[in-house]
Amino acid sequence: MKQRPSTRLADLIPMQEASDLIAKTKYYVGKESSVADLRKRVAAALAAPESDPDAHLASFEWALQYAFPGGRVMANAGAGAFRPATSTINCTVSQTIRDSMGGIMEALSHAAITLKGGSGIGYDFTTIRPRGARVAGAGASTSGILPFMDMFDAMCKTVSSAGGRRGAQMGVLEVSHPDIEDFIKAKRENGRLRAFNLSVNVTRAFIDAANAGDDWPLVFPLLPGESESDIVWRDWPVIEPEYRVNALGEVACRVYRRVSARDLRNLIEGSTYEFSDPGYLLLDEANRMNPLWFAENLRATNPCAEQFLPPEGSCLLGSVNLAALVQNPFTPEARFDYETFAKVVFIFARMLDNVVEINGLPLEGQRREIQSKRRHGMGYLGLGSALTMMGIRYGSPESVAFTNDVTRELALNNWRAGLALAKEKGAAPILTENFVITPKMLRQRPELAADGYKAGDTLPGRVLHAKYSVYMQQIAQADPELVAELAEHGSRFTHATSIAPTGTMAASVGNNASNGIEPSFAHSYIRNMIVEGEKTKRAIRMESYELLAYRKLVDANVDPDNLPELFEASAKNVTPAEHIAVQAAAQRWIDSAISKTTNCDTDMPFAEFQGLYQLAIDSGLKGCTTFRFNPEVHMGVLVEKKDLDATVIEFKLDDGSTIRGAASQKVRYDNAETTIGNLYEALKEGQYGKH
Repeated sequence: MKQRPSTRLADLIPMQEASDLIAKTKYYVGKESSVADLRKRVAAALAAPESDPDAHLASFEWALQYAFPGGRVMANAGAGAFRPATSTINCTVSQTIRDSMGGIMEALSHAAITLKGGSGIGYDFTTIRPRGARVAGAGASTSGILPFMDMFDAMCKTVSSAGGRRGAQMGVLEVSHPDIEDFIKAKRENGRLRAFNLSVNVTRAFIDAANAGDDWPLVFPLLPGESESDIVWRDWPVIEPEYRVNALGEVACRVYRRVSARDLRNLIEGSTYEFSDPGYLLLDEANRMNPLWFAENLRATNPCAEQFLPPEGSCLLGSVNLAALVQNPFTPEARFDYETFAKVVFIFARMLDNVVEINGLPLEGQRREIQSKRRHGMGYLGLGSALTMMGIRYGSPESVAFTNDVTRELALNNWRAGLALAKEKGAAPILTENFVITPKMLRQRPELAADGYKAGDTLPGRVLHAKYSVYMQQIAQADPELVAELAEHGSRFTHATSIAPTGTMAASVGNNASNGIEPSFAHSYIRNMIVEGEKTKRAIRMESYELLAYRKLVDANVDPDNLPELFEASAKNVTPAEHIAVQAAAQRWIDSAISKTTNCDTDMPFAEFQGLYQLAIDSGLKGCTTFRFNPEVHMGVLVEKKDLDATVIEFKLDDGSTIRGAASQKVRYDNAETTIGNLYEALKEGQYGKH
């Protein structure tokens, strides 16, 4: 075994070609040519809001060896004239979309401004009346939500092409909306809604109805003049003055029709099985576990679903690279450096809190929200790489235990920083406000009544946040004194943790450490990359960070097609149940959510596939996303060569000629070389020549 280096391993491994190309395209500005250059700029930008920036500059730059702020921070913080009018915030959710032409156009305009600034955005389209509903004064009926979604889709494509960065959107619809079947099937049409991820808000009541074989009402709030003969009371996202509301804030909704809940669930999961859309959002659980349960109603997420946000909500992101904190990798003495991890998290929380001061959000409502709550979403990347370097198989009981432990420490050290910053700079403004206890709050938190509170009493936000939040009650099980102090002093931020996909970040500045909470996709594979000026994606080979480290420390000539057993746990070799177990271990300590994909074999039976969603629900997850490789739908960004070699594609060109061959096969078209798979996808999706 080679002698271990005394410096950081990450500094000894050259950045591979694809990683360097991504970093140059996405993050570097001006004359920057290395991660070290990037680190200096970002550290200076995040120290600037401090009363004494120089006092923090060295610690910030040190922490950035192990942690990366979100992509918008790395690209835009301190970028000055290179990237004017851009935001440092990754995640936003639209204002509530009012059910009128003026309301929809206003939301569309605000979304365009948000996307132009570089932030992704999510929408709850549940508030738009369904197809066939009456339009007062127009003598006509509505077209439903999909034509309006097409407008948002076209806008996103236009704005992103003008701004040089692909726009990202999430469209959410509640499972009770009358247009739900059309929404589920929308992306089966080639080229439609391709600027959207789609998710269904699946409620616990719906799951119970499906499991029981009951009917399910598809509803929308009663409109003025409509018959009230067939109504149900629902918790609805927007309450206009003309809506009938009961004492619990539920809205009287007209039943448009009733369907089999089981058939509707089969339609959702069958569409995901075949087409990878839509995903599940479990907003009941998200709201139940929200630390701001008393002040927010979460209805949508950012495009990758790691951030549940209220209307006009925003959140900045950051991730700690767990792979960079493994000591003595590939030896019996391999261990995770929890001491350094705690220091990094504590400093990084301060850095992320400073991003609020330089948020660059373009809309007043967004700025008001983030300044009031100061939420951030710190997570991690490199979990899969770290486990491999410590000799732990991803998905094993040992990996689940490590995930629980490392995520708990992530959360605890964030809240310790939140307490310290509140004492130094003041708590998040919303936590200093007093809130009136309502009948709905008493129903949600029976312990309020048990403690002697009644409707009409008031409590400070910091107490409702720390003492009566279900999530913070779990934190109290690990550190009761910390939570008691948070109830007394408040926290600098209302939310602290989420786990983002970090795909671009991990692949570039992380030198292809595993992204987010995932195992490595594979240890040697093809990345289909958009490269400016090229008419289709370019196929570039990449190797995992742990394989690069193994080459450096153990065997420089190791064959990527014949790796030692410790490399077994790539994404395809982890069972779906193991994926969910790892996600559940982390979710317990994450106050927002986790972006994670559960990979499934192409030949997995549908009945077995459906069982994964029930397992996710029973495991307390806030969402579930699955992926089955289906070459008839898309090639994907990351693809193993053996899958491409085994996938034969045949299609006709406009001149009548036919191209047929393996997806990995090189072909010349329009005086350029590409692969058959990438050419097929670009032509099918209407993206040829648009990069």
